[in-house]
Amino acid sequence: MEIIKAEKQTIKRSRKLYHYQENDIAILFEKLEQNKQYHRLLYQLPTGGGKTVIFSEIARRFIIKHQKKVIVLTHRRELCRQTSAALKMASIPNKVVDSTLKKISRKDDCQCYVAMVETLKNRINDGLIDIENVGLVIVDEAHHNSFHKLLGKFMNASIIGVTATPFSSDINLPMNKNYDELVMGTPIESLIEQGFLAKPKTFRYDVELNTLKTGLHGDFTVKTSDDLYTSAVMIDLLLHAYHTHAVGKKTLIFNNGIFTSRKVLEVFSNHGYPIRHLDNKTSNEEREEILLWLKRTKGAILTSVSILTTGFDEPSIQAVILNRATTSLTLYHQMIGRGSRTLPKKKTFTIVDLGNNADRFGQWNEPVDWKHIFENPEIYHETLTAKTSYQAHQMPSDMRSKFPNSAEISFDVLSVHQQALARGLKSKIVIRDSIRQHALMCVDNSDCIPDALQLSKELDKEIDWRIRQYVKCLGKVTKNYTEWLREDYQYKLKTLIEKLMRRRELMKLAV
Repeated sequence: MEIIKAEKQTIKRSRKLYHYQENDIAILFEKLEQNKQYHRLLYQLPTGGGKTVIFSEIARRFIIKHQKKVIVLTHRRELCRQTSAALKMASIPNKVVDSTLKKISRKDDCQCYVAMVETLKNRINDGLIDIENVGLVIVDEAHHNSFHKLLGKFMNASIIGVTATPFSSDINLPMNKNYDELVMGTPIESLIEQGFLAKPKTFRYDVELNTLKTGLHGDFTVKTSDDLYTSAVMIDLLLHAYHTHAVGKKTLIFNNGIFTSRKVLEVFSNHGYPIRHLDNKTSNEEREEILLWLKRTKGAILTSVSILTTGFDEPSIQAVILNRATTSLTLYHQMIGRGSRTLPKKKTFTIVDLGNNADRFGQWNEPVDWKHIFENPEIYHETLTAKTSYQAHQMPSDMRSKFPNSAEISFDVLSVHQQALARGLKSKIVIRDSIRQHALMCVDNSDCIPDALQLSKELDKEIDWRIRQYVKCLGKVTKNYTEWLREDYQYKLKTLIEKLMRRRELMKLAV
């Protein structure tokens, strides 16, 4: 009891919380009190909203009230150290479970521990850590799938997962299987209106992503991303975008591959811009030196790969350039969130999107129905996959060049099908509209019927892709029906081209 009293004296409140943070903490404690001891809550708050501050205060109050231990789980070594430091700043004594701390006995008087999930799992399996008196487990960046196997070991503890995006990229590991309830914090737009986050100024460029391929984990592969984003066209676009929207601003450039990031470093350096490169192979000493340089250098540019999306907080960032495409909703929010912190003289920041990411996920500050996503992850997965498939399928540039007079060449089969059903129309409307668009493309770029018919042959692969998308909308159909659809499409396209060309010839004669 004397130990607990001493602990209470050292665990004191060290900073004032914002009103929305106080409100969310009260809600989380109320839900813990209302439910059984091992209730699992998932708490969502946008990047920049102060999740670490909030769960530190939760840990402080829980220890004082329940006199039980708290464990904070992270998925990376760097986050482990940063979280421990943040807890100490909040006047919460804690120990990091690492190579220097191999065993925690029942008599250990520390009330709060920070651990990497794999390290803690090994210690528990080896019987080196007593978890019987652990009353609360806090999971930072809870959307990561590495945590779910460990949570079941804490039979006497409540669990609070914390994340900006309550959505798992793995359809087989939805978050609603590991958490009983979602508690949503203040949305991005509200935090902006209240002055807690900076207001974004977004600039997007249409990028053809047809050469990108997805890997085993569902995101675009590093190899195909490197090939695209180191091409002369994309390097020139990046330079143009930076010079137009971010020149002179402290800027983060996010890339998918180290090869791309180093190419960006080389090109920007040759243009005389102050730039450094950082990736997950950079040593801790060099990383610290680079981040200090970034903090102190006006107009500094940092090009990076897989290293600054979590655990990095530099409010002086004025621009974020997404020099990549991603299928990860979490990564999208994490990258942009690096620029959203406010300062007395910083109320806005710039977003430059070079990967059609806003088309895939919506604008960063647009409302998101996280409750629906949490409860129906399979629907969101399906929608996201459809958007990714459509965006990745862009007409190749050599084919596009043969239709210079056509302003619109894209056609989102899945979206048009959904709109048709919503209006009570038959599915075949999709094929009719697609054929008409292809016919107009051929007519607008030809002088006579033979030329237009010849040009239509360039669309064979595009037609095959649209047919496949349409068949997906219908569900299970036979191979014979699919073949018939393709033949019927070609026949109707040829017929419509001839009809439209004759009509135009008659109109010319009439004039």
